[in-house]
Amino acid sequence: MRRVLTAFYLILAASGVGLAQAPVPSQSDFKPKVIKTFDLSAMDRTVDPCTDFYRFACGNWLKNNPIPSDQSMWGRFEELAENNRLILRDILEGVSSPSARKNANDQKIGDYYASCMDEDGIEKKGIAVLKPELDRIDRLKSKADLPAYLAYLHVNGPNAFFGVGSEPDFKNSIMMIAGVSQAGIGLPDRDYYFRDDAKSKDLRDKYVRHIQNMFQLLGWAPDKAKSASETVMRIETALAKVSLDRVTLRDPKAIYHKMSVGDLQVLSPTFEWNKYFADIPSPKFTDLNVGMPDFFKGMNQLIEMTSIEDIRAYITWNVLHDAVPMLPRAFVNENFSFYGKTLTGQKELRPRWKRCVSYTDGMLGEALGVAFVDRTFGPEGKARTLAMVRELEKALNRDIRDLPWMTEETKKQALVKLQAITNKIGYPDKWRDYGKLKIVRGDALGNAMRATEFESKRQLAKIGGPVDKTEWGMTPPTVNAYYNPLENNINFPAGILQPPFFDRKGDDAPNYGGIGAVIGHEMTHGFDDQGRQFDAKGNLRDWWTAQDAKAFEERAECLVDEYGSFVAVDDVHVNGKLTLGENTADNGGLRIALLAYLADAGSKAKTIEGFTPEQRLFIGWGQVWCENMTPESERLQAQSNAHSAPLFRVNGVVRNMPEFEKAFQCKQGAPMAPEKRCRVW
Repeated sequence: MRRVLTAFYLILAASGVGLAQAPVPSQSDFKPKVIKTFDLSAMDRTVDPCTDFYRFACGNWLKNNPIPSDQSMWGRFEELAENNRLILRDILEGVSSPSARKNANDQKIGDYYASCMDEDGIEKKGIAVLKPELDRIDRLKSKADLPAYLAYLHVNGPNAFFGVGSEPDFKNSIMMIAGVSQAGIGLPDRDYYFRDDAKSKDLRDKYVRHIQNMFQLLGWAPDKAKSASETVMRIETALAKVSLDRVTLRDPKAIYHKMSVGDLQVLSPTFEWNKYFADIPSPKFTDLNVGMPDFFKGMNQLIEMTSIEDIRAYITWNVLHDAVPMLPRAFVNENFSFYGKTLTGQKELRPRWKRCVSYTDGMLGEALGVAFVDRTFGPEGKARTLAMVRELEKALNRDIRDLPWMTEETKKQALVKLQAITNKIGYPDKWRDYGKLKIVRGDALGNAMRATEFESKRQLAKIGGPVDKTEWGMTPPTVNAYYNPLENNINFPAGILQPPFFDRKGDDAPNYGGIGAVIGHEMTHGFDDQGRQFDAKGNLRDWWTAQDAKAFEERAECLVDEYGSFVAVDDVHVNGKLTLGENTADNGGLRIALLAYLADAGSKAKTIEGFTPEQRLFIGWGQVWCENMTPESERLQAQSNAHSAPLFRVNGVVRNMPEFEKAFQCKQGAPMAPEKRCRVW
């Protein structure tokens, strides 16, 4: 089930999906793999580090870690995430036992997981569980019924046509406002509807056949299903046509358009916005952020020219697709055939337990996260991480002060912003209260819908109130991190604060090359092409002199050109503009980590296993990105992901660092020591 979508969440982006019965595990199944932060066996020393550092650091890991059949990519992130899933599985298997003693949260996560795992029960119920939702759609007799219905749907399920939610006001970031934004398409990106190469055309044809197959599983006649699938494609293509592309979505100014509800009504007159907003469970409001005004103009025209019968077909597809994880096997398998095999090259569906662990984490993440944090992190991990953060802050401070291209006036503002960054490490100080969420054992789809409704109402209730900067946007077991430009804080869940990124008892050099560089990466996001547009308080405000803004753009353009020259797969290049923010953060993050390590290590630094401290730090960076990907996944990532592929995240960074050239004694002109280098921070 999807959560509310607004322009704010499009800035911060993150997602994932996954539905075959697994046997009840024995205790031995729960043993996580031992992962190292500095792994000599992962390296291929036959490769010259100055020619291809990624292969030098990861060559043997790549050879010895083929992609599992239930994955489309397999790297250190996935390796750690799998370990975390095993821990979560152990927790959930324990609390899902009817005889287990448990508190209210344990009861909820245990019942949610058990309901998801009850595949036989789901099969017996069949599509009857979806009938109430299909009946609601059938009751749509005219377009006048659409606002009230979409208000219901957006709270309980998918974002058909558009999304609604709460978000900080970009220019008054201490307050939450309502926001509406583009949504409503089923392919990964709006450009998938328009690329005219053979592979893209074939993918669109397969998508339409997939929709038809799903409708037929509902019991629709083939002719009706075929016609409806073509209708869905026509509506989604029209929505895609008026949607902003991913590069534009990265520009905060392009997705901030505060206006009154009356102004929105003028913009989109066919849709009765007052009726829609009256039916969503939020405090009353008069102003909101209309993230993409042209989208809503186009949506208005689309609704005008589309029959209610076609709108019903489109909404049915949205509801059906959203419910798939908790529907019978035939739906799950058909969904996997397109979204797994065709789109990403994944060979087999993930075991059910993995999917149910992910769903439980997605819907009840902080209830599940309490036990996870107790097992994996604790106060010691938090203390050492914070100590590293402080060293990295000092290093970024020095880096800003020493920048040759920035004037003193802008440096002062940058240092004020750096000083204001707050750090959220490991887990929330206050855990979320799920007391009002009803979970019923044996009602898998109902649980998912009620959990979606609970989260939607929680988000919508924020409208008009103050921003809660203590709240987290990721669950504790997540192997990821983020910087929030509107709150000016970095967020590091406990899930990523483990090897290969961070070993509390290990060598500092690879720790700084791993989690240190990732922390530096998130700090640098406050000063990338997107983050630099927000001030120390998180407000969208230009605090740069014209001279410094021009100097930044020139240096950023160097990265755009450099990464844009890299070939991701076949004829697809890295999108230098889409990945600019992440590439800026990667380059700045590793440089900051090296500065911090050298200041922190002092005389303690020594050669280990024949590698100097600086070399181990760079190897630590390289080895957190070891990853194999299917060609389909490589293409998907290159066309839709704001992050460059691992090969370029490693080689693209070290080739820009004279410190790397010195550490590995590379000759000037070698691939990892080019004459022209790019540097922003």
